[in-house]
Order: sequence, then structure tokens, then C-alpha cells
Amino acid sequence: MSERLQPGDVAPEFELPDADGNPVSLASLRGKRVILYFYPAAMTPGCTKESVDFRDSLPELQAAGATVIGVSPDTPAKLAKFRDRDALTFPLLSDPDTEVLRAYGAYGEKKLYGKVVVGVIRSTFVIDPEGKVEKAYYNVKATGHVDRLRKDLGL
Repeated sequence: MSERLQPGDVAPEFELPDADGNPVSLASLRGKRVILYFYPAAMTPGCTKESVDFRDSLPELQAAGATVIGVSPDTPAKLAKFRDRDALTFPLLSDPDTEVLRAYGAYGEKKLYGKVVVGVIRSTFVIDPEGKVEKAYYNVKATGHVDRLRKDLGL
């Protein structure tokens, strides 16, 4: 299992393709507060709920200066379908080799229906404008997580 990030840690740099195949890097977002969330699979019920919650909260998050980005192991083509189906208005990034997921400690052993499996650990990070982890949430629930995040950010 990858080591978990803590507030104050430097956020691991990355460059991943978005749903249209365009590269997006953390370095290109320097100077902005970034909400980076990792989810197991596009078009599944829990991931849809979480992503739609982020979409619906986007105006408030953007007004507070935050940029939202979702990351999963899905292909850009599947992410494009997910984006289009659910009118998601923020970047979805593809990490099929799970390199970035692992760098953030968002991939490893987890419990799924009482069994230990290896996969994506639903996680969210708030990264400050200088590229440091401001908040790190691991094993979050799809439902209610965005509301908790908004409260923690004082929104």
C-alpha cells in the first residue's frame, strides 16, 4: 500500500490525459486551490453520485477559488461518455496504470463487501496554490462527502 499523504506534504506532480486526450498537469494549476478526487470507476452508481455532487457544488467551489478535478483508472473514451451522460463540467483525468493513484495513496488494499481487495480507495485532496496538501480524505463515502468537504472549507 502506498503511503498516505498528510496536510503540509508536497502534492505529487502529475500529467494525465483528460476525457478528450488533452494533457492536464498539477504544475499547470499552480496558483490555484485544487480539489483532486479519486474514484474507482466512471458510470457506476457511487461514482456518479459523488461526481454529480461535485458538479452541483461547482459554482460555490469555484467562487471560493477552487478547481475540481476527478481521476480514475478509466480510459479517456469512457470518461468522455461519463462526462457527457452526466453533464460533468470539470476535467476528468485518466490514470489506467494507477501511477498517480498510488502516488497519492489512493490505490491499495481496501474492504469491499467484507472482503479485502486491491483497488482504488475513494479519496479527496485539497491542494493549496503552492502545491501543498491542505486536506487529505481517505476512504470517503460517495454520498455526503462533498457536503462535508464544503463545510470543512467554510462554504
